[in-house]
Amino acid sequence: MNNVILIGISGASGSGKTLITKTIIESIGANKISVIQEDAYYKDLSDIPFNDRTGKNFDHPDAFEHDLLIFNLRDLKNGRPVQIPAYDYNTHTRINKTTTIPANKVIILEGILILNDPVIRGLLDIRVYVDAMPDICLIRRMQRDISERERTIDSVISQYLQTVRPMFFKYVEPSKKYADIIVPHGGKNLIAIDIIKTKIKDLLKNNK
Repeated sequence: MNNVILIGISGASGSGKTLITKTIIESIGANKISVIQEDAYYKDLSDIPFNDRTGKNFDHPDAFEHDLLIFNLRDLKNGRPVQIPAYDYNTHTRINKTTTIPANKVIILEGILILNDPVIRGLLDIRVYVDAMPDICLIRRMQRDISERERTIDSVISQYLQTVRPMFFKYVEPSKKYADIIVPHGGKNLIAIDIIKTKIKDLLKNNK
């Protein structure tokens, strides 16, 4: 029996995916859980001029190297640790280093488009979609991008209107239908999170 439980947490950027992950880790234990961000698999754009990189659509499925992600997920499901890439959001390039992800009992995969990919969906044991109001997501994204990624307010708003919002309605929101659990009201829905934690604990008990 497969002893690795792979959980996918999807939803709009800023919906509360990471908050849910942190809450689960606090309950289950960091020694049992590994976390992978879909964002780590953004394609390296170092081969094109910087000004051209900034205009790319980073919310389209083609922006990600999902083939590598799938390869790594299969290794983890088979109990093998993996080396995942590191991505620099400021330069839109991959850093010349990797991060080791151990094949813990629980692997959480976070990302906006993971439920949109049929192969990734098929690897997941639990599929979670975090539902939140678009205006709340925009505010959270703005706070994050300005403080962590050195973006300006104008650049965040421009990107949101040009690519983030249309790609959400084209790819992200439609993938909600594939979720096993939909978490309304974002990452602070403690009742929904308790249901997820209970399911994880049940799977852990049965996979011993």
